[in-house]
Amino acid sequence: MAYGMNLAGWVLLAAGCFGLLTSSVFLGIVFSGVRRIRRWVREEGCELTRRHAADEDYLPPVTLMKPLHGAEPGLELNLRSFYEQDCLRADAAKQPKAEFLFCARYEDDAGLAIARRVAADYPHIATRILTCGEPWAANAKLCSLAVMEREAAHDLWVISDSDVRVEPDYLRSVLLPFADAKVGCLTCLYRGVMAEGAIWSRLEAAGMSIEMSSGVAASLPMEPMCFALGPTMATRRECVREFGGFASIAQYCADDFVLGNRVAAHGHKVRLSSCVIDHIVLNTTFMNSWKHQIRWMKSTRFSRPKGHFGTGLTFAVPFGLLAFVGGIMTGRVELGTVMLTVAVLGRMLQAWVVGRYVVRERKLWRTVLLYPLRDLSGFIFWVMSYRNRRVLWRGELYVLEAEGRMVPFKKN
Repeated sequence: MAYGMNLAGWVLLAAGCFGLLTSSVFLGIVFSGVRRIRRWVREEGCELTRRHAADEDYLPPVTLMKPLHGAEPGLELNLRSFYEQDCLRADAAKQPKAEFLFCARYEDDAGLAIARRVAADYPHIATRILTCGEPWAANAKLCSLAVMEREAAHDLWVISDSDVRVEPDYLRSVLLPFADAKVGCLTCLYRGVMAEGAIWSRLEAAGMSIEMSSGVAASLPMEPMCFALGPTMATRRECVREFGGFASIAQYCADDFVLGNRVAAHGHKVRLSSCVIDHIVLNTTFMNSWKHQIRWMKSTRFSRPKGHFGTGLTFAVPFGLLAFVGGIMTGRVELGTVMLTVAVLGRMLQAWVVGRYVVRERKLWRTVLLYPLRDLSGFIFWVMSYRNRRVLWRGELYVLEAEGRMVPFKKN
């Protein structure tokens, strides 16, 4: 019995060592990506300054698309932040031809009522309210975008989610890279901002700010960017037409990944903006937060199965805990304690670097202290993503198939 316990302890210790090694390698790759992002931010900032000084702002006609579904917390403030763009002010020296398109299922949607109220305060900006009826495909957001695609007056589109809030220089920063005709898609990193202060909301916000941004940063040294992030997807009409329009991807769960991937597949550049936006965490209950994050993990599992499988080796705290338990079982308590400490401090360092230098986290030290716990919960979500293929989205149950396609769940 003692021999078996000792052997199990050594196995746990070895597994912990291996996991800490792989997660440390991942951390090094993340830091390399952070350096790239910081260089892009500096270069783009210099370009913006030069253009302002030379009075050469690149402000093409643009259609801003906003799918809506109900009156979410903070929706009015979110929408106003888009109308309050410095380049859209009535007294702006240079103002692009811009229009806002809002689309929901029905005219009486509470979100559309808020959009009408906000738009009325900005009569100098063209706004149109559209409806798509009951979704004809699994992804209701894409059903709305397919309607807005047909109605858009301009050829450059900025698509953003309803739970996003932006700074006044957002639109100018998003438009600038499209001065390069090779750029076909642009996306923005985001930081998680809590709607309310429950611990699970804070953990989800930390995951948005650090875990997601770390994944993007780690991908940059490996290959050219070939995906977008849903909170902001800017693209050209011609790029969407090339892959068959929004209707052609309306069955996918991870529509942002698919859109960026298809634009890149047609030879266009996918750029990461220097602009960082606020992504409001709307899940105020433990269960809603839990389901949302597992759904996100499952969509990644089917969209990028190999990359998602490897994600399991990027977590550190779970392996630190394995090493700690293994150290106790083998009588190497000090070694196990050191390894767990290294895991926790490594995740805190990751949160500090990414939070400060990439997403400019406003509650930096709180996020730093919470992130080791988020790293542990993220690993649990990753494990649970392999439990089944079902996801719950806006109260409806779907089954995920190859490449992240969704089909309605049918009970036998």
